[in-house]
Amino acid sequence: MNEQVLAALRACRYRIVSDEAGLEEIRRLRYKGYLAERSIDPDESGIMSDAFDDMDNCVNVAVDLDGTLCAAVRLHLVTKDFPHSPTLTVFPEAGIEAEHGQTILDPTRFVVDPDARLQGVPLHFLALRIPMLATIFYDVDIALAPVRKEHVAFYSRYLRYTPMIGPRSYLGLKKPLQLLRADVKDQRTAVLARMPALGPVSEIPQAAIPFPGLWNVRSKSKSDAA
Repeated sequence: MNEQVLAALRACRYRIVSDEAGLEEIRRLRYKGYLAERSIDPDESGIMSDAFDDMDNCVNVAVDLDGTLCAAVRLHLVTKDFPHSPTLTVFPEAGIEAEHGQTILDPTRFVVDPDARLQGVPLHFLALRIPMLATIFYDVDIALAPVRKEHVAFYSRYLRYTPMIGPRSYLGLKKPLQLLRADVKDQRTAVLARMPALGPVSEIPQAAIPFPGLWNVRSKSKSDAA
């Protein structure tokens, strides 16, 4: 699988999306993907959005394959100064470490184009690189993962997440999500030993992600891509 991900990285590009046209493209992809999985009801607007997209600690990252948007992930960096995020609205007790000075990463609205998925490209791994690289760039202590029960085994196997809180209704989704967490600084070495392609890949320049510096986040670097 690692070699398949490396091959896909050579054909993809990561970009930070903050302009309205780019965000609408992501919101339409979210709607398409979540509707295909029957996680939301049909809506004539054809978009999936919420107020969390507009928060100061939010970063939307897109994955383009051969010039076409094929996946996206939304990130929120939670700190003592900015304790709000989508998942902490549903699981507020998971934010206690931020009150004590740690940085929490909350990745949400993970989506892969259902049509592109049929091509056999490991798009889910390309998207999962986003939170992994974000934990490095932003010096994150804890990563959260709100997931459906059928995805728990995958997160445990590849990313060493552990169950934290049981299923709850989650922000307009028809299917409940449960919360997993990872102490990323303790787990990163083991994760990357198993799947090096999830981390920095210096020999493939386009595999880097140009994360922005955020004033309220404890970042090691304000200019270098992860």
